[in-house]
Amino acid sequence: MALVERRFAFLFTVLFSVFVLFGISMTVIGASLPRILDEFGWDYGVAGIVLAAGAVGYFLSTYAAGKLLGRIGPKAAAAIGTVLVALGLAFFASTPSWLANLALNGIIGVGQGFLEIVVNWSALRIDRRGRALSLMHGAYSIGAVAGPLAVGLLMAAGLPWTIVYRGMAVLFGVIMLAVLSLPFSSLEEGEGKGGRGARLAGKGAYVLGFVALFLYVGAEMGISNWAAEFFVRAFGSSGATGSFMVSLFWLGVLAGRFGIPLAFPRAGPDRLLLVLAVCLSASTGLLAGCGFVGAAAMPLAVAAVALAGLSCSAIYPSAVALAGRAYPEAQGEAIGFAAAGGGVGCFAFPYAMSRIAQVSGVRVGFAFYAGVAVFLAAAAFAFVAAARGRARSAAASERGTAREP
Repeated sequence: MALVERRFAFLFTVLFSVFVLFGISMTVIGASLPRILDEFGWDYGVAGIVLAAGAVGYFLSTYAAGKLLGRIGPKAAAAIGTVLVALGLAFFASTPSWLANLALNGIIGVGQGFLEIVVNWSALRIDRRGRALSLMHGAYSIGAVAGPLAVGLLMAAGLPWTIVYRGMAVLFGVIMLAVLSLPFSSLEEGEGKGGRGARLAGKGAYVLGFVALFLYVGAEMGISNWAAEFFVRAFGSSGATGSFMVSLFWLGVLAGRFGIPLAFPRAGPDRLLLVLAVCLSASTGLLAGCGFVGAAAMPLAVAAVALAGLSCSAIYPSAVALAGRAYPEAQGEAIGFAAAGGGVGCFAFPYAMSRIAQVSGVRVGFAFYAGVAVFLAAAAFAFVAAARGRARSAAASERGTAREP
């Protein structure tokens, strides 16, 4: 049986390509952070503010896009996202001004938020079993590996590292042309036109989906944004090696997003979420501990980075799938609110990390992320329990309706 129906093949292929580019755009700034700090003269505090701007834009747009999706349609939302990301990348790092780069990264974040909602919403409707969603996030991981790798190769070759930003801007402009031709109309049946927020806001699974992704994305993007600098400062690695560590992390994510569904085809999103959240806590704790040991622990730290990536692999798609299944009548809003939690995490945790690193050093900052991962595991257990409870309640309600004359 084909994963995707023939009528969805072109739609799936283009969205898959969009998410590859999306993954690159999410990681290239963090991968080039050591060079940005050196060449632009920024300190950790300034860097944290610039990184946070992208997260604020992402948070605001994921929440807004979730509510607007039923009104403006997925095609318009996808077009908005691609245009904004292309514009931001076309000019980011063209000047040392942190204010200009803050504004540009904010624009990139807004565009990324729109793309996040459209792709997740579409993947759940292309294949309601969730396999298409896992593959879409595998596409994100391909980009997340390729972006830092390209930056590292440019640094190692002594070439201008900003080339990757300009190239990405061109690619987003090209993919927008394909987005405008996508047949989204077959996916739009059953999506509400908004107005459900008051009814959803008090539901446990709705809120806990936000909390789980708040903690998860904070930890994930924290490792991605700061791993390069962590290896440079904690182990004395070169900037190129630090960038390769970011790629290794996302290679672990990529391996898990394609490999776990194949190795465990019957594992539901609830079980995957629980197991991987616990593994992420362990691997992040190990990585933080290696930082205090120093260069002698670098081989173990490299293994911990790969394990952390593997642990991260299916957490996000599993949480999104649970949120979408819990509220099938308002998937856009449920997914949007959960993703907004991720946006807040992107903002809050890297900024907190920048302040901790400024005062106490990057090693203490990674110990902070290890604590975040522990709280994520606790939130995952609560989220799964709430989602399972709502599923049982919905099933009982349907049986009761079916018995009515």
